[in-house]
Amino acid sequence: MDDRTQLATHLTDADRIDRLRLIRSDNVGPRTFNSLISHFGNARAALERLPDLARRGGAARSGRICSEEQARAELAASNKIGVSLVAPGEAAYPPRLAALDDAPPLLGVRGNLDAMTRPMIAIVGSRNASGAGLKFASQLAHNLGEAGFVVISGLARGVDQAAHRAAIESGTVAVLAGGHDRIYPAEHEDLLAALLQRGGAISEMPLGHVPRARDFPRRNRLISGASLGVVVVEAAHRSGSLITARMAAEQGREVFAVPGSPLDPRAAGTNDLIKQGAALVTEASDVINAVQPIMERPTVLEAREGDDEPLDFDTDPGERERIVALLGPSPISLDDLIRMSGLSPTLVRTVLLELELAGRLERHGGGLVSLI
Repeated sequence: MDDRTQLATHLTDADRIDRLRLIRSDNVGPRTFNSLISHFGNARAALERLPDLARRGGAARSGRICSEEQARAELAASNKIGVSLVAPGEAAYPPRLAALDDAPPLLGVRGNLDAMTRPMIAIVGSRNASGAGLKFASQLAHNLGEAGFVVISGLARGVDQAAHRAAIESGTVAVLAGGHDRIYPAEHEDLLAALLQRGGAISEMPLGHVPRARDFPRRNRLISGASLGVVVVEAAHRSGSLITARMAAEQGREVFAVPGSPLDPRAAGTNDLIKQGAALVTEASDVINAVQPIMERPTVLEAREGDDEPLDFDTDPGERERIVALLGPSPISLDDLIRMSGLSPTLVRTVLLELELAGRLERHGGGLVSLI
């Protein structure tokens, strides 16, 4: 099986330093990073404009800009523990993850790098899983591994742990919510060390970053984004695994759910997923047959949505205020902002970029934004 991208990329050392500086600077997320690169041509030129753009967005002072010294220190520290910082399109970057519009501009990758380019299936579920749930997760992961798939999950307790352990021999990838040197939970450091031999670990966070609650949904989008599909084994209502399933659907990935007893609250979320159209799974062949047609289509990196659209920094102050006035704490879509403001998409995107760099804008799933 081959899940390799058809687009090859290789950064120079200087490019990698500049990209690292840009993505580690305050208020620069993956989408903002891509817009800046598209408009200014390269990371160095974008870095020079950050203070001015933040000021235009209403910031009293510009946010911290990562220095070249800090970027070089992170690269050196990463290399010391075997972590490579790779860009979308480079050989060790999971190809399906690279195709996302919010793919990390640099991804910390460690372990057997060949595992990153093989087809992946995500297995996620309850941290407080039942014995039956753990057994099924192990069996499913083992069978998918024997069929040539890499099992990807979040290194959490419960279902994640069971899936990783069962796929160590065939190859499994752990997606970390913190830096590569801040494993959570700490008790899984031995598990991570074991899976690195034939599998790997990925993180978009810098070394030293201790995972916070808000980092786990960000991690979940990487789990689903790198995979052909996501299998949810057990999930209660309001479970983080349901967030992963929702993100998978938004990303165009297959969503699978294992049915459970209606008397067990740990199966309430998975049973709801099936009602909503998720594919029911009772054995590995259910997953394999569903993703086989997808695998026959090569993964090609295309221009991400909005990347090739220009920005317009000649904004009239009155037009900027009209856009800001439409924003508030409740999320609103870009399309609604364009329609309600009566302004061009280019102008609206530019103002949102400036607000984000000023630390005044929050992005949500589904293309929604709100004012902080």
